[in-house]
Amino acid sequence: MSARPLLISPSLFALSIFYGGMVCIAGVLGNKQVSLGPIAVEAGIFAFLLLVVTSSAVAELHGPSTAGRLVRVGFVPLLVSLALSWVVWVLPPSPEMVPANRDAIQLILGSTWRIWLGGIVAYGVSQTLNVTIFAALKGREGSKLLWLRAAVASMLSQVVDTLLFVTIAFYGAFPIGQLIVGQMIAKVTLSAVLVPPLIYLFVAIGRRLDRA
Repeated sequence: MSARPLLISPSLFALSIFYGGMVCIAGVLGNKQVSLGPIAVEAGIFAFLLLVVTSSAVAELHGPSTAGRLVRVGFVPLLVSLALSWVVWVLPPSPEMVPANRDAIQLILGSTWRIWLGGIVAYGVSQTLNVTIFAALKGREGSKLLWLRAAVASMLSQVVDTLLFVTIAFYGAFPIGQLIVGQMIAKVTLSAVLVPPLIYLFVAIGRRLDRA
């Protein structure tokens, strides 16, 4: 009896599950600013860099059209997580809850609509741009220079992500010029350092899963 053909490859299944998790956690991590020596950056960048690496790995293994669908499907966990955050925020807390914990979670979940909108727009545009740039560079270079293609796509998409998110979320509330420049420098630096080794790791894991 012959085995049934797989409806989805193991690598695409695993990378898609991982991608959805990173979409949900990115907004939570973004509530903290971390200091990396002279660089200050919101912690959500680490999840977004993993999103960039994952979508690039899917584009490398399964083509840009599949990676583009992954980005679009990513709106589902993003919007559901935002909706659940709002529901939990409006529900009354238990009187037995520690006041400090109650106030902290209400502050984290109670982001303004501009921050939510900025996150949604920045996610869609920057992740789509990342896949588009990665695919365009692969069209010129073929399968060579994977690390460079992934790093360049990540850097450019993160610049756009910063411009969109900071402008939508904070324009008019306070001067945003210095914030944009600082975030861009931090994100480009992290993209250059972290993306090249991670893309090789993700692609290697994906190919190993498919061979198995």
